[in-house]
Amino acid sequence: MSADESSLARCPHCGETAAPRARFCENCGTPLGSADHSADHTAPSEVTLVPAPTVVDPDPATGDSAARRSCAACGGTIASDGYCADCGTPGQSERDHFEERPAGWVAGVCDRGVRHARNEDAMALAAGGTFAALVVCDGVSSAPDSDVASLAASRAARDVLVAYGPEGSSSVEGATSRRIAGWTDAMVAASRAAGQAVRGAAEQLAATKGKDVADDPPSCTFVAAVVDDGLIVAGWMGDSRVYWLPDSGQAEQLSVDDSWAQEMIAAGVPRAQAETSPQAHAITRWLGPDAPDTDARCAATVPSGPGWLLVCSDGLWNYCSDAHEMSDLVQRFAGSGDPHTTAAALVRWANAQGGRDNITAALARVSPTVTEQR
Repeated sequence: MSADESSLARCPHCGETAAPRARFCENCGTPLGSADHSADHTAPSEVTLVPAPTVVDPDPATGDSAARRSCAACGGTIASDGYCADCGTPGQSERDHFEERPAGWVAGVCDRGVRHARNEDAMALAAGGTFAALVVCDGVSSAPDSDVASLAASRAARDVLVAYGPEGSSSVEGATSRRIAGWTDAMVAASRAAGQAVRGAAEQLAATKGKDVADDPPSCTFVAAVVDDGLIVAGWMGDSRVYWLPDSGQAEQLSVDDSWAQEMIAAGVPRAQAETSPQAHAITRWLGPDAPDTDARCAATVPSGPGWLLVCSDGLWNYCSDAHEMSDLVQRFAGSGDPHTTAAALVRWANAQGGRDNITAALARVSPTVTEQR
């Protein structure tokens, strides 16, 4: 162990190495505070899911208390008593586990995972015709109230992208090059709106708690993708990702992480080594009151055939980082061609690997040769 490594704090509960200046453990959420992080630790234990209350919480995306809730264990339906009608497993609260299906070809699942005390991931999806917008934000665990930041950011970004979509007044039309430029501008506008939403949430929280907004501000990552009649444009800040996974051909990660791991990879360190290093998940760009900028970096692709667009948090890709391996994983669960079933299976798979972080998987089934998606 190097001198630098020995100076890093360790969580007193699970032994995870913490990022510099972190106030909470990224692995289990335990406050680091002034505890003696060099002390011996016991093996981590899994977090038992807390039964949901008898009255079903409103869906965080729609506010509809009658929305169907799925069991994170088996995919069955959570009954009004808070337990799965199929397997009897206690349901999670709506913020801990929620799903969105704006169209038959677009769906996502957002889950607390096994080891964290709360779900700091969030997603917001929209779809219509051959247009879709998928936004995922991952709250930074070392900052307080990041679950509020991620939810506010994802919804604000989705709303901006919808405004530029086919039903909006700023619809992007014309040749592919002009559409890419238009959607790139829209993506940057969406990330700026997300940043403003996080600042607004931070100000409200600070006012409620009677403190300065600069004290421990909430923050989150940002990643989004737009599908517009066969064109895909992605934008990101942080280490949540966008993958394009064609049915045949080269799978690719469209986003490039803003993280220390990516910096090491760029410097020639093997991916596996970089992504398992102590500071791998220290992000270099984020959304929050203390963020240096809020302009997303963007990339575009024009698929030549059908495939899957995956927008996800690191709670999923931590277990399957490489684009080709991610493609194999998605194809393993995509037999029905249904994005909701596939997203739910990906989340259950990540939980089965340990569920060390919150998990979000949002999918769109893209078929460029078909005018109307299923």
